[in-house]
Amino acid sequence: MHFNAYGGNGAALAAALVNLTDFSPAALEPVLAANAMLRPAVTPAQAEELRVWARRLDPVFGELDQDKQIQLINDLLDVTASKPYVSAHDGKEPHLHFFSVDADIVARAKDTSAGGLAMAISFSDGRRLGRCDRPGCETVYVDTSRNGRRRFCSLACANRVNVAAHRARGVAE
Repeated sequence: MHFNAYGGNGAALAAALVNLTDFSPAALEPVLAANAMLRPAVTPAQAEELRVWARRLDPVFGELDQDKQIQLINDLLDVTASKPYVSAHDGKEPHLHFFSVDADIVARAKDTSAGGLAMAISFSDGRRLGRCDRPGCETVYVDTSRNGRRRFCSLACANRVNVAAHRARGVAE
């Protein structure tokens, strides 16, 4: 599944923030940079704001009730400072921006992640914003597979579940 820059980058940023366990600036800045956030430097206070934001993003992933998932995303959009606009900078085709490049990193991360989740649910179904099916694993992901049937955060989790199922079948026989 191909998402545009916001659906892909923004939804991926949302998943990365939810999965992050260390919100120190040293741990957070590389995650922001890896998800295409400009000027990713954060203060400890900004890192704490993003930790709180990540907890707000978390319930969107794996929510099976589409109406509830839409409401969760709309609640996120309500608290962002986002005002979408079209831009054609740096020789690129016209495209949508969800944040002002002059905003601070917290506002840009909130706008990008909320906008990305909105785009992901609007241009695919909400099941692509998943939570790992392995018992005990809370990792979230954005399913970009062709068929949209991803169930696990990684091959390691899928293998653990499949090996356990195989062993259980062997014992039952």
